[in-house]
Amino acid sequence: MVTLLLDSTQLEVVLSPTERALSFRKSNIVVPREHIDRVQLTDDAWTWIRGVPNPGINLPVVVGAGTWKSAGGDDFVIIRGRKPSVVIDLAGHDEFERLVLTTKHGVALLKALRLDVASEPEDVADIVA
Repeated sequence: MVTLLLDSTQLEVVLSPTERALSFRKSNIVVPREHIDRVQLTDDAWTWIRGVPNPGINLPVVVGAGTWKSAGGDDFVIIRGRKPSVVIDLAGHDEFERLVLTTKHGVALLKALRLDVASEPEDVADIVA
């Protein structure tokens, strides 16, 4: 599961080495806070996938990782099994229209986005604790 770091200006999706390899990414994803349009929690992230992985990997109900290309734009996906996930709709982001991420910290992310946070990045779970 990805690690979500949040500070006063941005959300950073920190990818493990395995997640980087599966998603064919060399770097973490950084999203300025003003580009976060909506955050939704879901128990089945597979229903939120649109398009085809390019580049990426798709083993249905097991793992989905990478950039999904569709007519609606590019989405970044890191999904493992049928675990709680978060769908982050973006507005005006350079690279993605949406992030679909398996994380046990979805509720913490929602709460942390409503709070004034420090200028140094912190794990969202630590912010709301």
